[in-house]
Amino acid sequence: MAEVVQFGHGRMPARPSLDNLMALVAADLSKVNRSILERMQSRVVLIPQLAGHLIAAGGKRIRPLLTLASARMCGYRGERHIQLAAAVEFIHTATLLHDDVVDESSLRRGNATANVLWGNKASVLVGDFLFTRAFQLMVEDGSLGVLHILANASAVITEGEVLQLQTANDTATTEDAYLEVISAKTAALFAAACRVGAVVASRPKAEETALDSYGRNLGIAFQLVDDALDYSARQAELGKTVGDDFREGKITLPVLLAYRRGDADERAFWRRCLQRMRQEPDDLNQATRLLARHHAIADTLERARYYGAMARDALAIFPEHACKSALDEVIDFCVARAH
Repeated sequence: MAEVVQFGHGRMPARPSLDNLMALVAADLSKVNRSILERMQSRVVLIPQLAGHLIAAGGKRIRPLLTLASARMCGYRGERHIQLAAAVEFIHTATLLHDDVVDESSLRRGNATANVLWGNKASVLVGDFLFTRAFQLMVEDGSLGVLHILANASAVITEGEVLQLQTANDTATTEDAYLEVISAKTAALFAAACRVGAVVASRPKAEETALDSYGRNLGIAFQLVDDALDYSARQAELGKTVGDDFREGKITLPVLLAYRRGDADERAFWRRCLQRMRQEPDDLNQATRLLARHHAIADTLERARYYGAMARDALAIFPEHACKSALDEVIDFCVARAH
């Protein structure tokens, strides 16, 4: 049994949640879910089976929630944001299918991954199908501005996936290179999901930029916490086993910090485990001990709080609104997942 890093002490007085946000946009989210179910249908039976397996597995729908709340905060009263939120979720789901194939993952949210159940080829192709569904929704919206934002985000996400392949198993990866990967793979879609809310509401460019900044910094904070959580018992609550990133040889910020701060023997350990992928039964325990010794988890979470603060600053230009308060709480929710 692997030793795991425990985050936080005692009980938080009021744990931040997505409840307020979900309550504010509940009617819209119900429409988004209906749109997702309708649009993933196909006469090819395997497509809705495989896509439905992942979509029905749960998840907090945080990206489409950001689109819905951003649009409402900007005063939008129409229906365009419904289909765009569905498009955002399709893009996200497609990337999950592709990531699980690339990472050879076997578990997501406590369930067997699609690639385990149906194979890599089917997973990749259904991921492609979901990407095309997202683009159909964008085209139907009819806004070149929206199409530009979401199409650009899709391209950046793919670039991030390729960049991660290039940095995989490389302990010489710099923190800047790591941030470039998570900015592309995770933060780009967070930013786009928020920005389109201002576009459909025809808000000034300054508000578009502010929502882009909010989403981008929130996405970086979200991924930093995810990477810290990989070495925590909290992973079980997220439907993942502890140490997935370690076993796959992923170079994340906690590892980079421990590697940089370690002595020659410790660096040799990380190179053996992550570069040469020669791992022994107790290596995950040793990895968590090294992370604790060099405060790598605590410092990763401190960086997450820093990016969370920048996300909060980006909301400052918007007037008081229930959705603004809920979006502010999302920041605390993302960071508090580590406790």
